[in-house]
Amino acid sequence: MLILPVTLCTAGAAAVVNFWLALRIARLRMSEKIFVGDGGDDRLVRRMRAQLNFVEYVPLILVLLALVELATGTSIWLWGAGAALILGRILHAFGMDGWGLGRRIGIALTMLTMLGLAAYGIYIGSQYREAPATVFKVGPRS
Repeated sequence: MLILPVTLCTAGAAAVVNFWLALRIARLRMSEKIFVGDGGDDRLVRRMRAQLNFVEYVPLILVLLALVELATGTSIWLWGAGAALILGRILHAFGMDGWGLGRRIGIALTMLTMLGLAAYGIYIGSQYREAPATVFKVGPRS
């Protein structure tokens, strides 16, 4: 059985953070009695955008994390990348509530994590020299 512990733990943590982001929205909706849309409430718009921003970036970064972990194995560097992603997304959410420094740090951590994994993935992929595996037979039919 193939297990990618860094990716699995990071994805689990991301699911918890996404739940927390949704809960923050739901609690605000209930307190302000806004059940559809944003009702013109700036705090609700910001919290909705924080969650949407989360779902825009996290899946791609998790795919990169998984592919790098699959190609290179588990490493302290990858644990750091996963932790940076989660910390960045939490700081970003607090930043969207008005803590500007948290938003800036959160964005920076997320972007650096994404770019670092992307660059490492490109490097790993460019070093691969074996003949590509295929599921299709090439040659004359029997």
